[in-house]
Amino acid sequence: MTPLWTSDAIAQATGGTASRPFAVDGVAFDSREVTKGDLFIALRGEHADGHDFIPKALAAGAAGIIAEQAVDGPVVQVADSTKALNDLGAAARARTGARIVGVTGSAGKTGTKEALFAAFDRMSFGAAHRSLKSYNNHVGVPLSLARMPAATRYGVFEMGMNHAGELRALTALVRPHVAIITTIAPAHIEYFGSEAKIAEAKAEIFEGLTEGGVAIIPYDSPHYPLLREIAGRYAGEIVSFGLGEGADVRIVEEGLGTGGRTLLTAQLCNARLGFTLGLPGRHWVTNALAVLAAVEAVGGDLAQAGLSLAEMTGLPGRGARRRIRTADGGEALLIDEAYNANPASMAATLAQLGEEPGRRKVAVLGAMKELGDLSDSLHGGLAGAVKAAGVALAVLVGDEMAPLADALAGEVSVERVKTVNEVLALLPARLADGDVILVKGSNSVGLSGLVAHLAASGVA
Repeated sequence: MTPLWTSDAIAQATGGTASRPFAVDGVAFDSREVTKGDLFIALRGEHADGHDFIPKALAAGAAGIIAEQAVDGPVVQVADSTKALNDLGAAARARTGARIVGVTGSAGKTGTKEALFAAFDRMSFGAAHRSLKSYNNHVGVPLSLARMPAATRYGVFEMGMNHAGELRALTALVRPHVAIITTIAPAHIEYFGSEAKIAEAKAEIFEGLTEGGVAIIPYDSPHYPLLREIAGRYAGEIVSFGLGEGADVRIVEEGLGTGGRTLLTAQLCNARLGFTLGLPGRHWVTNALAVLAAVEAVGGDLAQAGLSLAEMTGLPGRGARRRIRTADGGEALLIDEAYNANPASMAATLAQLGEEPGRRKVAVLGAMKELGDLSDSLHGGLAGAVKAAGVALAVLVGDEMAPLADALAGEVSVERVKTVNEVLALLPARLADGDVILVKGSNSVGLSGLVAHLAASGVA
């Protein structure tokens, strides 16, 4: 097998000096994630210094190290490890002939990234690459690039931000041929003050487009004119997607399939495609349109993309579904959306909860973070979506949920708690056969622990 990196290539990319020849097959900056054959990059962080974990990385099988100091082992010594990581990511991007897609947005970016990867992986027979997990920040993006094999045919990279200017730096590294904005919503609004400012910051992704690159933007967004105007400064082509009649990529026929699937026909810029969408929810219909728009933009196989969308299942923390045992010996459906939350994604998943068949709808909703002065109004504003979903029991976690509890008073049964441990003490005994339970909140709330506990009670 061709190694991912050799010591000579690493030294050339970073300007460092190799102590001896070596080759690596992976890259990591967390010593806990190092596996045999990896390159370990010793980064200096706010809370820990990766240099202190070099012995642990070597013991775990690291085949090489990037460090700012001499190491008793195979190392490329550099002046600045963080810069070296960026340099290695840039070198990985420079050496590949892959078609690159960048994805950002206030919601749906990880799911869209995963769906794109599934499509590209299928059509390239395994020669696709993407950023893992939500590695979408100033460390995760260059790491994801550095992990990309030279022979990759398609690459998909998620890019996130919570301050202006952050996406500008990330997209300059990724240099996408196609850049997608999934949606604009008041996520991290405390740092921006308005959705329009969020839209401007998200649109920084277009600044890194390669010459003649394609910008894919959400037609249904109220910020569509602003996104289109900014995209026009950098993109060779602009493609809109959405449910509105004027979108370039839109649904023209729709029907119900078996097992919660949706039968769809999409009109694209130069083709029409009939396909089955395996994931439920209107938000996934629009995500699928963005996926198809990107596949068409890079000249990919639309039929293969349609097949991959039919096979998609929910990701842990982002729509994964499982049957769990209930206290009365029955079964309930658990919908795991515990990874993150903002007003747009909350509304979308509550709408899907409302469409689920079941005896009773239960919503465990955790606080939404980084909403600033709008926190009370945005939390309270979820009341309409909760009631429209037919929620019979709402378990609200965190102090920020007080306005929602007030808005639901007298119309929906509400339990207010401060911690996940309180939910664990309250909820399992109240679940019954036929219930549908949605668990959603910002990651810092820790609702993933609740999901793990409920799943451990027995999966049907």
